[in-house]
Amino acid sequence: MALEPAEEAEAVSRPTGVVDAHQVAACGQTPAALQQKIALGIQSAVLPGGKRLPLLKTLLTSACERDCYYCPFRAGRNFRRVTFKPEEMARVFVELHQAGTAEGLFLSSGIAGGGVRTQDRLLDTAAILRRRHAYRGYLHLKLMPGVEREQVLQAMRLADRVSINLEAPNTERLQQLAPHKVFFEELLQPLQWAEDIRRTLPARQTQRGRWPSLVTQFVVGGAGESDREILTTTSYVTQQLRLQRVYFSAFNPVSDTPMEQHPSENPWREHRLYQAALLLRDYSFTLVDLPFTPDSRLPLDVDPKLGWAQVHLHAAPVEVHRADRHELLRVPGIGPKGAEAILRARRHGTLRDLGDLQRLGVLANRAAPFILLNGKSPVQQLRLF
Repeated sequence: MALEPAEEAEAVSRPTGVVDAHQVAACGQTPAALQQKIALGIQSAVLPGGKRLPLLKTLLTSACERDCYYCPFRAGRNFRRVTFKPEEMARVFVELHQAGTAEGLFLSSGIAGGGVRTQDRLLDTAAILRRRHAYRGYLHLKLMPGVEREQVLQAMRLADRVSINLEAPNTERLQQLAPHKVFFEELLQPLQWAEDIRRTLPARQTQRGRWPSLVTQFVVGGAGESDREILTTTSYVTQQLRLQRVYFSAFNPVSDTPMEQHPSENPWREHRLYQAALLLRDYSFTLVDLPFTPDSRLPLDVDPKLGWAQVHLHAAPVEVHRADRHELLRVPGIGPKGAEAILRARRHGTLRDLGDLQRLGVLANRAAPFILLNGKSPVQQLRLF
């Protein structure tokens, strides 16, 4: 139940996979003010389109009746718990919002009194913010294990984003992390309900006239799971349930938990999973395409797209002037925007060299070993760029 990384992904840009609060104070802020924000639980989240948002990430209560083996908030762990009533949490956030300290809210909770009662308190907080305080800003609302379908609907009408953490890719692995959680009924089924709601009900009563995005998270390296297991479930939730993102959190042991002696996971594994998940979501890759090792892991020493290209494209490079979008997306250095730019440019003339590709936003040096321009390899041009 640990809070996941910030909202959108610079996660592929660094091994840790976490978008941290800025370590250098922005213009107009002193370092002391910055540290105060961090202490309050305010992080700089990155939203779609690149906008940064100071986001309060907090719990309605840090008390929890579940005893998940890895979680710092697990029942029985010896630390001071804090609980807010819905009215108190709403008031605190509104004060931070009015002061310009926080522009968005990510609200989760420990489970106290069951998942349904806890979800009611989260929904009450969101309703107070939206209706009593007329808050119209960004709200990410967690779904609790055991949530009911009607509560999922209410959350989707109040929030910009809703999520529930699967934590593990299947029932067997979840039992090694959280023995009292039920993978399908408590965790996966609410995501299925949310997608069914988006497909079958009009979005007229939602906050912005459209249904919110859905996300989830996996703990990586805590249950002996393989990358193939994680990415199999990732593929299902992104392609069948249309989740906007899947987050990955490399396991780190917490003292005074049953897993405190379990080794930390290599952060590069988290990083490779983010890269592979983007290939599945945005690049038309399938699980069969990913370069798994014999033990069903992704190699840590090469990103999965480059690994695929080294096997499949060295002997059969892609002719940029004839390739369709699907083929272009297989080339390292060419992303969705770059592929679209190439297709547009081809209608107006010939792409002669790496410089032309670079001006379209393609990482030309990265693409060069795997492409042809008018039947010729551009590799010899690399020294010019």
